[in-house]
Amino acid sequence: MDVLRRLCGHIRRKGLRATLAKIRRMYIFAHQELLWMERDLVSPVPPHSLKPYPPLRMLKITESNASAFTRYFGNRVGVMAELASDGHTGHMHIDDNGDAVAFIWGTPRDYFDRHYYRCRFPVKPGEFFEFGGELTRAYWGTELSVDLQLRLWEAMALKGCRKVVDVCDSSNVPALKLHLRMGYTEQQRIMNIYTLFGRWRFYRETRYSGSRLAALGKTSRPSVTATAA
Repeated sequence: MDVLRRLCGHIRRKGLRATLAKIRRMYIFAHQELLWMERDLVSPVPPHSLKPYPPLRMLKITESNASAFTRYFGNRVGVMAELASDGHTGHMHIDDNGDAVAFIWGTPRDYFDRHYYRCRFPVKPGEFFEFGGELTRAYWGTELSVDLQLRLWEAMALKGCRKVVDVCDSSNVPALKLHLRMGYTEQQRIMNIYTLFGRWRFYRETRYSGSRLAALGKTSRPSVTATAA
């Protein structure tokens, strides 16, 4: 009965077509396209109109301080400790109460994502793979989304990296716009993830020509206020 109640509630909120599409993705077949993006670590970030945020303290994530994620990312505490134990570089920004409100990870070696996508992302010499960046809702639309990445880029540059690479789900428009706002460019590569019956996963890399994000780029430019001469 509880399943039926949730199903009816989803139909009322999203409509029958959207509900059937979700059922198909969850239980029959799903296809995700992850677009590869890249950026050098020295070019300045383009101007933006993001909001300021209150002072926060940045810490390197370790196995011993992963408990700071309990309040806002309670289901990630174990994952954060595990990533730290694997030797990846993670930064968290904590508030006055000692609670993590944002985090991001990077690694200069091939990364196997066993927590979400469950596939391997290859990394070339001189690059590092950026992953897992997230902010609590209170910090959405603030400069923290920029500073979070800049601090990681600085740390990875000290390790000898010259370029950051990552992947972004083609359906995640806010994340794609953030990438464009940060000055990322497309590698014209796609990691395709196919899920069959919610259980089996298959992976295939494809390439494309041109730009998949040109239209988004036009809407991601910061607003400019005209002034009289």
